[in-house]
Amino acid sequence: MANIPPQGYEKLANSERTRRPDARPIGPVDPQELVEVSVYLRAPTTSNLTKLREQAEQENRHLTRKEYIDNQRADPKDLEKVREFARKFDLTIDEKASDPDARRIVLAGTAAAMSNAFATELQRYEYPGGTFRGRTGPLHIPSELDQIVVGVFGLDDRPQAQPRLRRYHPTERMFRMDAVTTSYTPLQVAKLYDFPTDVDGSGQCIALIELGGKLGGGFKQQDLQVYFQHLNVPLPKITSMSIDGGRNHPIGNPDSVDGEVALDIEVAGANNDRGFLDAITSAIHDTSNNPSVISISFGAPEISWTGQAMNLMDQAFQAAAALGITVCCAAGDSGSGDGVNDNRAHVDFPASSPFALGCGGTRLDSANNKVTSEVVWNELASNEGATGGGVSDFFGLPTYQTNAGVPLSVNDKHAGRGVPDVAGDADPQTGYQVHVDGQDVVFGGTSAVAPLWAGLIALINQKQGQTIGFLNPILYQNDTQLVQSGALRDVTSGDNGDFAAGTGWDACTGLGTPDGAKLLAALPGARQAATITAR
Repeated sequence: MANIPPQGYEKLANSERTRRPDARPIGPVDPQELVEVSVYLRAPTTSNLTKLREQAEQENRHLTRKEYIDNQRADPKDLEKVREFARKFDLTIDEKASDPDARRIVLAGTAAAMSNAFATELQRYEYPGGTFRGRTGPLHIPSELDQIVVGVFGLDDRPQAQPRLRRYHPTERMFRMDAVTTSYTPLQVAKLYDFPTDVDGSGQCIALIELGGKLGGGFKQQDLQVYFQHLNVPLPKITSMSIDGGRNHPIGNPDSVDGEVALDIEVAGANNDRGFLDAITSAIHDTSNNPSVISISFGAPEISWTGQAMNLMDQAFQAAAALGITVCCAAGDSGSGDGVNDNRAHVDFPASSPFALGCGGTRLDSANNKVTSEVVWNELASNEGATGGGVSDFFGLPTYQTNAGVPLSVNDKHAGRGVPDVAGDADPQTGYQVHVDGQDVVFGGTSAVAPLWAGLIALINQKQGQTIGFLNPILYQNDTQLVQSGALRDVTSGDNGDFAAGTGWDACTGLGTPDGAKLLAALPGARQAATITAR
């Protein structure tokens, strides 16, 4: 259909999709194919989350879930208008999957009904990994839903995000002069980063966002039992939650999503934009497990996302910040270009959200349980990855980065959000020992750094008896003191392509890597200083 809205319709802002470069259309979608979509609604017109959050901060606390829900849940009148829309176009509402607190309604119907309802055409596309249902151009919504519906996800089910991990393959380095490598258990990495030792994470829940494809992916309980027994660490309680039909389904291949899931679980202790967003909002509003930290090791270049997806995920992270939940995101594994072959710099989303703690990567060398060298992870010359990082093309420079020295974009000299915020060991040559699908393997990548920081934050939360929540302003407003005290270790050597490390914040390793015990000791004063500055 043309991009001009049909009579009685409006374009849905930021919903434009372009064709995936490596995909070709192979024909229309079967009109009778069953399609599910998640429709996200605006915040109620009476809401004022910023004011509510500021009031809570003045009382040195985060919002309770009841306070958040009372202020932010979907307006019943808006819900009823979407119900009328569903009835009109012969769509059904999945009440169990819908969540008014997250302002999400799940609709189901045939492809023909969905195409008619949202004034779009659905095509089947073929790409090197298989096929997907897709669309191009914007979506449209009836005029009476304009400003009420802010996002529709699921019509296009192309694979959206990729795991940010790299497997170490020793045979590929057998004849290289620089093939001196090492690997660590997570306990060894925690010791090198001086994680607090008088806490064990009891009472804390880390939500790990895991995305499978059509072939599945997941963890095996036996692998985890073997792994944690080897470490002489009690097996943590692990609950697998299904979102949008996704489930824990290991396929027996460490190089698949199985490897990512195992890495995330062992380091910390539905792969399309709909599944990604629904998983995040479900974790944030999970009143059964009440996660205090969310770890995300999947991502994709900003250029591959729709504006509505980035805006709504960023809003979800804002909700997490208000509720005292820290969100850790991998910064990418393909250097400053983030795997896009257009000779421009790109950053990875969701790490580029101003409300995410973007996690970059280093190479960590040690001797006698002490760090001897830490530099930017960069093996682009051998086509084996490098930390992501750079300047966002979508998000503006956040207030907390005003004095961080974030450079202008190398693309067009605009000011934008700088990525990453912090870093940790990510080079596969100094990677993490993982047990997956019955095999002992070594993985690196910024996929490991997000759960590494998530694990540290869970320990700090336990020790402090309260959640840190949105960590970024605290780190940036106290960066000099944190570096001088050794709580953050500045990484000053190396580059990721377009950006080089240096003193202070840089677009390779952010503010640096942690000394967990010193960071724990510094946080109460840093939190107070950041709160005072924000007022």
